[in-house]
Amino acid sequence: MRVGVFVGQVFDGGEISLETVAFYARNLPQVERVEVLGLRPRLDPHALAGELRRSRLERIVLAGDSPGHFKPAFARAAAAAGLDAGELRLASFREHGVRAGGEGLERAKAVLACAVQGVPFPLVAVPHQLPVNPATLIIGGGVAGIQAALEIADAGKQVYLIERGPTIGGHMAMFDKTFPTLDCSACILTPKMVAVADHEMITLMTCTEVLEVTGLPGAFAVQARRHPRRVDPKACIACNACTDVCPVSTASEFDSGLTSRKAIYIPFPQAVPNANVVDPETCRWVLSHGEKCGACVKKCPKDCIHLDEPDEQLEFKVGNIVLATGYDLFDAQKIERYGYGRYPNVLTSLEFERMTNASGPTGGKIVLKTPRLNKRTKTEDWVVEPGGAAPRSVAIIHCVGSRDANYNAYCSRVCCMYSLKFAHLVREKLPDATCHEFYIDMRAFGKGYEEFMERIKAEGTQVIRGRTAQVVQVDGQQRVRGEDILRDRHVEYPADLVILAVGVVPAQGTAELAAALGLPRDGDGWFSELNYNGRPTQTERGGIFVAGMCQGPKDIPDTVAQASAVAAGVLKSIASGHGEDDLSTLTLSEIEARARAVDAALVEGW
Repeated sequence: MRVGVFVGQVFDGGEISLETVAFYARNLPQVERVEVLGLRPRLDPHALAGELRRSRLERIVLAGDSPGHFKPAFARAAAAAGLDAGELRLASFREHGVRAGGEGLERAKAVLACAVQGVPFPLVAVPHQLPVNPATLIIGGGVAGIQAALEIADAGKQVYLIERGPTIGGHMAMFDKTFPTLDCSACILTPKMVAVADHEMITLMTCTEVLEVTGLPGAFAVQARRHPRRVDPKACIACNACTDVCPVSTASEFDSGLTSRKAIYIPFPQAVPNANVVDPETCRWVLSHGEKCGACVKKCPKDCIHLDEPDEQLEFKVGNIVLATGYDLFDAQKIERYGYGRYPNVLTSLEFERMTNASGPTGGKIVLKTPRLNKRTKTEDWVVEPGGAAPRSVAIIHCVGSRDANYNAYCSRVCCMYSLKFAHLVREKLPDATCHEFYIDMRAFGKGYEEFMERIKAEGTQVIRGRTAQVVQVDGQQRVRGEDILRDRHVEYPADLVILAVGVVPAQGTAELAAALGLPRDGDGWFSELNYNGRPTQTERGGIFVAGMCQGPKDIPDTVAQASAVAAGVLKSIASGHGEDDLSTLTLSEIEARARAVDAALVEGW
């Protein structure tokens, strides 16, 4: 059979050299013609048909990152040239998880070799099967990690759940309401957190990080380090006698810096484990190497505080690994024109979440910050108090750090909807206040989202399409300047309180964890899935799955759905009794030999 190979590229910054692939194709048996089409070529079906006739080709292979882009032109040309439509084959590198680098090039060659032979790549590129350890490691204790852990554990399988912080719950534990239903976030999450703590098949390890993973799918060996909590969580009764006598105060991470906490503290009332933890960066005993303070040890009625507790090295074996490390928020101070860090009543979205939360620093009241004299530093601090003045005007600015080539070009997906949620809360709690939303495009993509947006508009929120220029102070009044592109004008509105809808970024430590696991990340820093459309929960390394925001921006429903899908994949692996090895362990020669030897009947039935 006479085969022609045409190699092209659709996306900028191609992951594989087209010339290298073409050179390989020229040396394959049956290949009579090889042509490099280049980047997004203009194809003339009439001219192509003439070339196909002159070459007397019997099979056409289109190879590249997304060769389906070229298929319509070649299909018309093949029909005009009298070729069998079934002999137009695609060798799609992206579809089969080809990445940049040496292993990626070898896989690209293997995909092409199969297409030349007329054999589907998945039919012959079947990884080696290995015995599987039924235990699973989940890295990350947010809603994705919790959901996956419970579903796997409820099936009777052992789960090791690792969280680098002192409590599970992630960002969702900080939220007041979820969109678009406005359900209580804690009412959904905290029962799951308690279920994790009580589950006999889940071993929870907080303050822990993964150092190294070795072995093969089905038989991973994990090395981790547990940082000292310095309080025995099994003995602590959360009486807070230690907190009462601790002389050190610092900003509360859980309240997004709006309030303070002690150096020994419980992160929040529903924390799991519900026990105190010592912050080594502020504890006087730790910083002085035991020469100062230690008041908490003397006051503890259970003798469960051990300030000299060392790190602990952990080793265990698992068959599958789930990555659910979540995300961090964009640093709003990077965009100076919005005044965050300079103007006290410019808040980030997470700060506003804590303010509106009934368990937050103001009991859910929306207030302006109040200046107070700091007796220790003799400087003026702006603090949040339940009795603070209510704002008469509120502005919400979308896409802070997202959809901006200067920072992050991608859409963070959740900002539009949580901004609409904020507008609802403002209208509900401050009915006499004005509320303006400045947006670029409204991304109401989920179930019930469009209806939620229309509801918020009907409640009286003014939505203004256009980029926000800056937040300024004019004669002591805070104002927002921007554009209204639907009315073709510049606008300026008073805004006692400005809320910045900051985007999401990969969690701190993502790069280090990817290196430890030998996994690639995409151009924005998120963990790369094997194939976005076909295998969105799997990674290049067999037996390692991704769930939730660590793979890229998504809302809570999508996060929970993906976590459940990952749990199903893990349980399938365990039930089958074997894990799948990496495709990269199959050599190119092995795949070529399999493609040549495969039974024609199998190909027809595929």
